[in-house]
Amino acid sequence: MTTTLRPTEPLQHETDGTRSRRYQVCVNSRPVGAIHIGVSPHFGNSVGRILDLRIEEPDRRRGRGTVAVLAAEEVLRGWGCTRIEASVPAEAEAALKAATALGYLFRNRHMEKPLGDTTPGLPAGSRGRPMTPVEFGSWQEKHQEDYARSWIERGVPEAEARAKARRDTATSLPDGLATPGMVFSVLEHEGSAVGTLWTGTREDRAFVYKVETDARYRGRGHGRTLMLLAEAQGVAGGRNAIMLNVFAGNTPAERLYESLGYETTTYHLYKNLL
Repeated sequence: MTTTLRPTEPLQHETDGTRSRRYQVCVNSRPVGAIHIGVSPHFGNSVGRILDLRIEEPDRRRGRGTVAVLAAEEVLRGWGCTRIEASVPAEAEAALKAATALGYLFRNRHMEKPLGDTTPGLPAGSRGRPMTPVEFGSWQEKHQEDYARSWIERGVPEAEARAKARRDTATSLPDGLATPGMVFSVLEHEGSAVGTLWTGTREDRAFVYKVETDARYRGRGHGRTLMLLAEAQGVAGGRNAIMLNVFAGNTPAERLYESLGYETTTYHLYKNLL
């Protein structure tokens, strides 16, 4: 049997400069599913994306999805892409296993935790306070460098990573410290600033954009306190859940989040197209 992709629409050119196209997945010309591919709005035309993949139930577990992904990779190579990205829901274990077998690497994941009505308390001697404008200036400069470095370390070319860091910072924080919906905090313990926290809202959930303990005070439980502060801010804002992103290889953070009750919702994968 031959699995092929059949276009169901012309090549779409989006207003943000990206392009995409939908295809039927066919076996001997018989439609068995659909796949939607495009290019990344973050990294440009050199990075392709699998936006959606669906195989009808009677044809699942027969390798149709695997062959469809390989065919999509060939299409994206023809578009000039040198890397491909895909997101897989945590509950789609078979899809995650298939992607790993095809050489896709785990880059980062989203995690989520429900919030109750009770505001978590902070340990004795710890308190959160708003970040000052002077502190924000230093924080933002370091954040942009750290953000770019996190992508570089995970296979993104340096020029692309730094451009993404500048673009994402400008998009997320157009008004800096005064950007609506964003909260920047400093955690103090017994009068000393021991960490920083950036939270906001995404998809009607509280979202932890960045949490960092000062290197001089690591290993003393302040990371957990910062996360409790984030949850307290989420409850105060009326949110019923809190989300975050964690990069692969950040084992201490992954263990902390899991110990606090966060569960993975989505895996984000990538593969270099040789």
